[in-house]
This record gives sequence, C-alpha cells and structure tokens, in this order.
Amino acid sequence: LAYCLMGEKAPERISAVQFHPNLSYEDFIRGWRPGKEGQLTLIDGPFVNAIKTAVNNPTSKYVVIIEEINRGNPAQIFGETLTLMEADKRTPTEALSLSYPKNADEKIYIPENLYIIGTMNIADRSLALLDLALRRRFAFIDLKPAFNDAWRNWVNYNYAIDFDMLAFIKSRLTVLN
Repeated sequence: LAYCLMGEKAPERISAVQFHPNLSYEDFIRGWRPGKEGQLTLIDGPFVNAIKTAVNNPTSKYVVIIEEINRGNPAQIFGETLTLMEADKRTPTEALSLSYPKNADEKIYIPENLYIIGTMNIADRSLALLDLALRRRFAFIDLKPAFNDAWRNWVNYNYAIDFDMLAFIKSRLTVLN
C-alpha cells in the first residue's frame, strides 16, 4: 500500500512505528530525554522526523506506517498534530506550535507528500472505541487474508509444506477469520 501511495518502491522513505499502551506524545512527536552530563534535551520523535524530511523534500512522497494504531491512545499520542491531519490543514498557513517547541517561532504542519497508514486488528479492540476525531481522519479498508491457490503454491514452494497440510492449515485459519 505504501509503495502504491508513493508510486514507486522506495523503502528508505517509509518509517514504521508500533503503537502500544505505554507509547506517549513524548515518544512519537517530541519529548524531553536525558542528554549529555545529565541535562534534558528535546528530542524529535519519528513522526516529527518524517514531517521534517517530507517538508524538506516536497517532490518525493513519504509514508509513516503505524502498526496497531488502536493499541495506544491515538488522541494523546498525536496531540495537536491530530488537527493537522485534516486535508484542509495540511499547508504551511495552518501550521501549529508543538507542546514542546524548540523555539518560540517554531510551527509545524503535515505536508501533502506525507501519507499516514494505520493498521489495526479489530479483534484486539472494537473500531467503535477509537476516538471519533481520529476515525474521521482515516479511510478504513477491511483486509481479509486470501487463502487461494497463489498462497498455497507460494507456501509450498518456499517452505516445502505439502498440499494436504496446507489444506488443513487453510481450513483452520478460515474458521478463525
């Protein structure tokens, strides 16, 4: 999906993060971290790093993949950047200050060449429990596993699992899904 959005295979322009219950704004956006000689230093998280890279390279497309987006608290983790995800807010004129700015004039926006993909397993937590503000900023696509001939032949070829065993695995996985 990321390569389709970018229009080419460019893994160096993809960053991936996994959300979990202990992930915070300070981890994902920007936060204070111990630096040299015990002093605290503001450190940009992976989302701000991706934003800065995309802003500095406007002709290239970038993707941030957030695995298990529903396992953390997305509204808390994204903070004010949640507002910046709206299509009409992705311009420099809509830029906002972060909770921990590096200077008084610093503002940030999410450029149009940065795509955000969030994955989730709805078996972990219901979609209904996701914050409405987050839900309206994403399109949701239900992806179900495809246990077809291509899958069977690929597994057989790459892992030498016989077809009878693959039929058994397929039947068990189909029941689970």
